[in-house]
Amino acid sequence: MTWIWIWIWIMLAVSALAQTAVPSASTSASPEPSSPTAPAPPPQAQPPPSPSPPTGAAAAAGMRGSLEKQRQAVRRQAELVGAWMLPFEGSHYVDTPCDPIEDAVVTPMIEGAARAQRVESKLLRAVIDQESGFHPCAVSSRGAQGLMQLMPETASQFSVRNPLDPRENIEAGARYLKQLVDRYNGNLPLALAAYNAGPARVDESGGIPDIPETRDYVESILGKLRAKDPDPPKSPIPKPVKN
Repeated sequence: MTWIWIWIWIMLAVSALAQTAVPSASTSASPEPSSPTAPAPPPQAQPPPSPSPPTGAAAAAGMRGSLEKQRQAVRRQAELVGAWMLPFEGSHYVDTPCDPIEDAVVTPMIEGAARAQRVESKLLRAVIDQESGFHPCAVSSRGAQGLMQLMPETASQFSVRNPLDPRENIEAGARYLKQLVDRYNGNLPLALAAYNAGPARVDESGGIPDIPETRDYVESILGKLRAKDPDPPKSPIPKPVKN
């Protein structure tokens, strides 16, 4: 009986040793539980493609439309101040219903501006004749105004309050012309070309720009200066008084 109990205790001991030798399932190495897959971010909305700039015929049409709007704005401004839009033909204004200023009125203004700026009165008279034909209310389709056809930027540069006022217009035009003559060291053809086409184009071309209107403009004024005297403005002929 004693041996039986001894044998039982031996079996229990062997069984206990066997259980400690076998690793339990809870302590077995297992891979880390994989983290749940994060949802993919929604696709970002692509900005709409920017419209490509117009080219060719479309660009030309857009430019023409923009110029036409500017011309209409100038026309409205001219109408507000009672000015006439002058038809333009080449480098000459034609068939305007606005009467030219009388020679007796404009001559003192020309001579005063010429003395103040130290330019020849004959030159100012030739430029006025070419620019406006002595019509003080002249407004071109490009926005130039008055006797010497001052562009808005030029009028602003010389603080002109009313470009259609003959005295203000001539004084500012004479100052601008003198500025150009000095800029080109007394080279009158270049100064006249810059008065017509702008100094930037003259500087870029290194001479009179190859623009037919500008070349005709310069040649016409130089021709007036070579002549004995530019034609004075023609005053309206008074009607005979009936007795």
